[in-house]
Amino acid sequence: MGNCCESAANFFGPQKNTNMRVSLPAVCFVWQIAMIVLFGVFIRYDEESDAHWIEYRRENNITSDIENDFYFRYPSFQDVHVMIFVGFGFLMTFLKRYSYGGVGFNFLIAAFGLQWALLMQGWFHALNPETGKITIGVERCASSLPGYVIVNANVVLNISCFCFHISSESSLFPQCRDAGGSMVIHCFGGYYGLAISWVLYRPNLHLSKRHHGSIYHSDLFAMIGTLYLWMYWPSFNSAITDHGDGQHRTAINTYLALASSVLTTVALSSMHQKRGKLDMVHIQNATLAGGVAMGTAAEFMITPYGALIVGFCMGIISTFGYLYISPFLEKTLKLQDTCGVHNLHAVPGMLGGFIGAIVAAAASESVYGREGLINTFDFEGEFADRTPGTQGGFQAAGTCVSIAFGLVGGAIVGFILRFPIWGDPGDDNCFDDEVYWELPEDEETVPPVLEYNNHMIHKQQEISESNFSVEQS
Repeated sequence: MGNCCESAANFFGPQKNTNMRVSLPAVCFVWQIAMIVLFGVFIRYDEESDAHWIEYRRENNITSDIENDFYFRYPSFQDVHVMIFVGFGFLMTFLKRYSYGGVGFNFLIAAFGLQWALLMQGWFHALNPETGKITIGVERCASSLPGYVIVNANVVLNISCFCFHISSESSLFPQCRDAGGSMVIHCFGGYYGLAISWVLYRPNLHLSKRHHGSIYHSDLFAMIGTLYLWMYWPSFNSAITDHGDGQHRTAINTYLALASSVLTTVALSSMHQKRGKLDMVHIQNATLAGGVAMGTAAEFMITPYGALIVGFCMGIISTFGYLYISPFLEKTLKLQDTCGVHNLHAVPGMLGGFIGAIVAAAASESVYGREGLINTFDFEGEFADRTPGTQGGFQAAGTCVSIAFGLVGGAIVGFILRFPIWGDPGDDNCFDDEVYWELPEDEETVPPVLEYNNHMIHKQQEISESNFSVEQS
């Protein structure tokens, strides 16, 4: 497999032209003008954000403005914004020379992605065949954000693939429940990103090894991102669930799973080191795995202790992945997973999908009540005769489809990204803000610091190579 990637790299040639003075402004201006035109043609306000809301209220016997969906959804909408722009942005600042890129490009890609996602999701799911228009409100705006998070290497291709995946899965397995996105966001996005990384393998990436690590303050900034993500993950999972008990239960279950994953992450991280020291890589990432794994099952009656069990297991599995699986994947499959997407998103997302399938299959009237069972799984209309066992089977099949779409879609997009037109840096200049950003003068004159932390390489190897010790620090 590695030879395949190296041959592809040689075929496409070096990619060292990082001058974006013309290409980046052109893309931004053309893209934004295109969005203005497309929004003008397709996008309109929905009933609850339109000026005809008063008439809509009267026709539907709505007694108060407080019943407008805005007042239910906007708090979660803002929480998800904090996760996207602050949480994921600062989580990417762990690299000692890539903080500008982590926060700045995350900001840019989110602004690109939310506009394109509104159009793509609208075309696939909400296009009115009579008017040819897409109506949007606060819920649709909120749902346009999460999908971009994991699949953001090339925003147009990735969001298009993501929306196509959701549309296909909805057609193949209708009524799959996945409000928090374990299947369609984390599982799909994780394997999608890994497939892209495998195709884009750089055999000489070790030339940038001097930048591939963290320092004290870069890890501290990344921990800020982790804390924001941890606090707001219950909102992420519950943002588009049904009002009432479903949304309430989703927040509680996610909260408990996150708390449980923290303790097991700390325990396993400390156990791995002979002197019992903690690794900040594990604390920044594996502590969030419980929230990822609860994305599908959180609105089900998994019970509070069940949520704790999920978080307990995910903290162990994710930390184990950072310790052993990531180095193994890089060595054997030539898979360069700088941020540990496999351990935080792909595997917890996949397991979260199967956990949701098991919990759905075990649902019963004695636990949910008849009306609760119908409301939770939408057993109405053409799905009124569906049984919990059948629902569980559809949930499991949906998870498998997410994996397949992720791997195939990622391989295709990765092949497209191999063309030498994207302005990516050479192998010896990766993970460095200076390639794309104007840096302060004092930053450019600071002598290189010894790296003490690395997402992909065992620290003991790093320490022995640099002869770094506590006394020297």
